[in-house]
Amino acid sequence: MPKISKKGQELPSSPIRKLVVHADEAKSRGVEILHLNIGQPDIEAPAEAMEIIRHHDLKLLPYGSSQGASSYRQKLCSYYEQHGITIEANDIIVTTGASEALSFTLNVICDAGDEIIIPEPFYANYNGFAASSSVEVIPVVSHFDNKFELPPIEDLKEKITDKTRAILICNPSNPTGYLYTETEIKALVDLAVENDIFIIVDEVYREFIYTGADHYSVLKSEKGSQHAVMIDSVSKRYSLCGARVGCMISKNKRLIATALKFAHLRLSPPALALMASEAAIAAPDSYLEAVKNEYALRREVTVEALEKIKDVEVSIPMGAFYCIAKLPVESAEDFSRFLLTDFQDNGQTVMLAPAAGFYSSPELGKDQVRLAFVLESNKLKRAAEILEKALTAYNNS
Repeated sequence: MPKISKKGQELPSSPIRKLVVHADEAKSRGVEILHLNIGQPDIEAPAEAMEIIRHHDLKLLPYGSSQGASSYRQKLCSYYEQHGITIEANDIIVTTGASEALSFTLNVICDAGDEIIIPEPFYANYNGFAASSSVEVIPVVSHFDNKFELPPIEDLKEKITDKTRAILICNPSNPTGYLYTETEIKALVDLAVENDIFIIVDEVYREFIYTGADHYSVLKSEKGSQHAVMIDSVSKRYSLCGARVGCMISKNKRLIATALKFAHLRLSPPALALMASEAAIAAPDSYLEAVKNEYALRREVTVEALEKIKDVEVSIPMGAFYCIAKLPVESAEDFSRFLLTDFQDNGQTVMLAPAAGFYSSPELGKDQVRLAFVLESNKLKRAAEILEKALTAYNNS
């Protein structure tokens, strides 16, 4: 048989999608599944974006700039300026989703065998991006009991070696919903500058904050201007996940110039999706305000419903639209499978994302799940009701 690469064989499976085969089988039996396993918003995208898709006058879809259309990058600059972030259009490379932005970044700053430090739990695909770039993830544990706040800086500092190339975080966090403070971001910037490494911050969820606190972008730090890389996307903000339009932003000219070489390899971001994204950014402020208010309501409903279930603990999210819950089970993965293979309540069940897949350390998160509160409130309440009944059935089986 022809050889398959070791890298490909060792690439980790997605904990978000690994139970899909069981979900498909459940659906084939007529079971309706309430999906709390994946951050797929059900809120409509801006009308302006969908209008472009439905009624554009293009006769073909041409190649565009590898860096992304200048008009789109200029609009991004205006958007960020509203958030106190001053950048230039040439600081931006438009990418095929935040995923490509992270892949570009790791390939630009790392060689095979280099390391990046990430507080865990973290977005599971960070493991995949690192593995596909032959980079090793060095985890530093954040704890459920203190809401997954940033580990002590000394804990991160002691992980830095001559192979360390960056520290990576998501702010607000997927999967925990934790919002890193200005003090924490500045401490990370100081650490990066002191050790001459990069600080990469995935800011995809910056609009979704529920505590009244401000989001502090890593790009606001002048001290870290040559060390900071910001990752972003329209996917969650404007319900354009399938558009696959993101960006990487840095004031480090050499980094951007090198990343552009990788952008040349894939020629250009998707033309029609880019047009839709540009229209979305121009949507009235009222659109995002309504979206934020809806997610705030869903967060409240989700937390309240989960806290009513006996022996379930919830880490209350400050931002994004995820939370981590501890369940009264030994294996949340086995329970999540049980929900799909052996349980239904009036023809319905729930799909969860086992949280162990969001940790790099194999012994952590086994009794935890990540839930995405991306369904409307009545469905979230129903999901919690099903979850409670399923826990009883599972623990009595």
